[in-house]
Amino acid sequence: MNRRLVLATIAIALLATVAGCTAFFGGISDEQLDREQEYDDLRDSEADVAIDVEDGSLIDGGEYRAVYDLDGTQELSLYRSTIYRDEPLEIYSVRYWYPNGTEMTGSELDIEQGRSETTVHVPDENGTLAFSGETGRKTFRLPVYVQGSHEVTIPEGHRTSNFLFGDVSPNGYEREVVDGQERLRWDDLDTDDTISLRYYLTRDIPLFLGLVGTVFLLGGVGVAYYYRQVKRLREQREEFGVDVDVDDDSDGGPPPGLR
Repeated sequence: MNRRLVLATIAIALLATVAGCTAFFGGISDEQLDREQEYDDLRDSEADVAIDVEDGSLIDGGEYRAVYDLDGTQELSLYRSTIYRDEPLEIYSVRYWYPNGTEMTGSELDIEQGRSETTVHVPDENGTLAFSGETGRKTFRLPVYVQGSHEVTIPEGHRTSNFLFGDVSPNGYEREVVDGQERLRWDDLDTDDTISLRYYLTRDIPLFLGLVGTVFLLGGVGVAYYYRQVKRLREQREEFGVDVDVDDDSDGGPPPGLR
């Protein structure tokens, strides 16, 4: 009887473990895959890959939209690299277009999410794939999944050009501002590359410079006040004969206060 109870307990534990793994690696829900999103502006780009980054709030991170002209790629492995390992890329609002323009939603595609990557299988290797995802505040990082030209548009009013607050990797890009938005373009990136951006609000620069100027001004006022107080104290000590150099007996007379 006890043996049966132990075997039953083990069986239940195994079922629970398998169910937990299935839930964890069960893929992306149809609701996420089919979420509404607009990609027409990115599909009009001449780049092989067009990405638009939207700024987040003080609490939440940002969002990006990406469109890929597959050009001979029938399977796309999407991942993010961390310090420890590669993790599957979390995506939503997935769309696919055949070369003739026929559209499919994400739930109609074969999408698998494993331990290290999210794999998207498309029915035609010359079609176009689009998806969206989350990114950090003032930062964007995404591996290059398709070789070719890449174009990234950062949020309106933001820039990457100041070396203290902005950064762009890899090098070899062209920068232009179109309708108030900075656009970065690489003519040819390889799948070994990773696009990494750090950007800032243009209005943050004068605010920062004003803050630095205020700190220096207050520091200067403090130093001047301290110097004035020290000088005043020294004068008072000399007046009362406290500041006496005992090693100096050149005049042989008593201290100034006792003359």
